[in-house]
Amino acid sequence: MSHQISARPPLNNLQLELLKLYADGISDVDLKAIQRLIARYFAEKASDEADKIWEEKGYSAEEILKEHSRRP
Repeated sequence: MSHQISARPPLNNLQLELLKLYADGISDVDLKAIQRLIARYFAEKASDEADKIWEEKGYSAEEILKEHSRRP
């Protein structure tokens, strides 16, 4: 029987910070709040990138709605 050892990369900087935070334990309420903060951060980052692309491409909401109208 062959045992394979998978080489895992070391923890990244975010993982290390989270491990430090949770080393002493954290309440479920705090955990949920932190999860919401992280989700909000990435949602805002994605929205900012989308805004940047829209600006670069010269898109407008009116053009998009006109192009993708489902009316006959």
